[in-house]
Amino acid sequence: MAGLYRPDEDDGMHRLRGLRFLALAAVLMSAAGCATAPSSTQATAAATTAAAPAAAASAAHGADATPELTLSVDTPDTATASDAQAQDDNAADLQAALEAADNTNVHYADIWQRVRAGFGIPDMDGPGMQRYVQQAVQWYSTKPDYVARMTMRSRKYLYYILQEVQKRHLPTELALLPFVESAFNPDALSSAQASGMWQFIPSTGKHYHLRQTIFQDGRRDVLASTKAALDYLTKLHDMFGDWQLALAAYNWGEGGLQRAIAYNEAHNLPVDYADLRMPAETRNYYPKLQAVKDIIADPAKYGITLPDVPDHPYFKPVPITQDIDVALAARLAGISVDEFRALNPAYRKPVILAATHPRVLLPYDNATAFEQALTAYSGPLASWTTYTVSRTASPQQLARELHLSEATLRSVNTIPGRILIKAGSTLLVPRPPQDDRNVSARVAENAMLALAPVPPAGRRVRLRAWRGDTPRSVARRYHLSPLEVAHWNHMREGERFRPRALLVVYLPQRHIERARHERVATRDHRPREVARNHHERRLTLAQRREELAARRREELAARRREELAARRRAVRVAERERHAHHGTLHVRGATRQDISVAQR
Repeated sequence: MAGLYRPDEDDGMHRLRGLRFLALAAVLMSAAGCATAPSSTQATAAATTAAAPAAAASAAHGADATPELTLSVDTPDTATASDAQAQDDNAADLQAALEAADNTNVHYADIWQRVRAGFGIPDMDGPGMQRYVQQAVQWYSTKPDYVARMTMRSRKYLYYILQEVQKRHLPTELALLPFVESAFNPDALSSAQASGMWQFIPSTGKHYHLRQTIFQDGRRDVLASTKAALDYLTKLHDMFGDWQLALAAYNWGEGGLQRAIAYNEAHNLPVDYADLRMPAETRNYYPKLQAVKDIIADPAKYGITLPDVPDHPYFKPVPITQDIDVALAARLAGISVDEFRALNPAYRKPVILAATHPRVLLPYDNATAFEQALTAYSGPLASWTTYTVSRTASPQQLARELHLSEATLRSVNTIPGRILIKAGSTLLVPRPPQDDRNVSARVAENAMLALAPVPPAGRRVRLRAWRGDTPRSVARRYHLSPLEVAHWNHMREGERFRPRALLVVYLPQRHIERARHERVATRDHRPREVARNHHERRLTLAQRREELAARRREELAARRREELAARRRAVRVAERERHAHHGTLHVRGATRQDISVAQR
């Protein structure tokens, strides 16, 4: 396998097989002599097997003699139930240590070779999907600068994600999924409010226990979101039995994929990725991952140069037991605030609250220095605390009460303009010098910031729109802002009101008197001169009915006169035709009897 380095591999493997054979013999001997203590036997076998990698490692480094194995098995007389349970736990720990030791015996030149060695999802090379893969490869290969930025960002997180993937025995293609989801940007936020490297929407994040408060967003937490994403992907694989379908469900949602599968099954169609009906984004989702996989497998083929990322952890988690400012934590760790936030993007405020038992990620070489500097530091660790709003107020009023600037209050708590802060909201404010208490867990877990728009100044008045009125014309009439009039009436600034439609404005007292005067004078909110010009429109209902009846009578009489005139014209025409025919008969010499018959 390319990039795999095992010094004196043949000699080491022979020694390793010999050690495992001895371990198996020891297990059989202990099982025969101590059939009543299986847990002790299993623990001893695990311990013996755990020694094998160490022996293989020493053999690989040139050891001449096989190390002696010391087997220790408890007798049934001394093994109690609690001992058995403890030994079971120890066996599990030793097995985990064995797996870790096996991993450490495999040395790779860089992280990319380790990724290649763990590929396990079949390539998407069918004719139905190959064009999508080629399009994705073409897109990445023509943007080397984008790929370089993306891979450089990944060097902070890729080793940890790969460790978690391999610990669960999953294919290493899953460690590349953040390339497609977020380009390894932990601050990424989509239009659907999906956030973090793994792009969890709020509801899915809550389902997988990712804490989302005003102080912390677990969807951006590198450790927590990676665990949640792998849990979710494992669940989807168990549900659909195929990694390509599991990844389609990760993008589309399991409900949508289940419906697509049910449709194909009902129509006797295949149910693989290429044959399912799915949105365009999902159709291109796995091809993008396949393209990333192809580029990492052979970057030179596509003219891409991957950065050197060592096969070594980049960061180390450090627990936080006291509230601490982000700036101070970065200074004690000897890194910039930007570097600190890149590793800890979940913390949204300038202070990290200890009540939620957080762990900060620090560069591997800086973690120990941070712990030492934190122990030696004697000053206050946090300069911020929380304040619960007792009554709805504006940021200006609260800033005055708390003795700080309105700009600081708005900036720290992300409060937009023209907004009121509702009672019960939690704000982050400067901590008094004498206050060294941590923020309580109740506040840290349940804090919320409820905002409400500032009501407009003046009194709310409903008016009738004039013909051709727009928010601009109404604003000119009452000396208001056209934008505000449009906002109050949920329309665009240049849009027209329907004639006589009700509109809402907020007027000062002097304009309220004018509006009331217009309503009394015209009864339809129009000026007097306009009402006089359209006097006929304000006729009473009885007058309008009488006018309509008279008009109908006139129309009926006219219709009758027209019918009578038409009838008279028809009679005259018939008379002329009769006389003309009678004259014709006399000319031809017809008899009197013929003429009388013709006349009839």
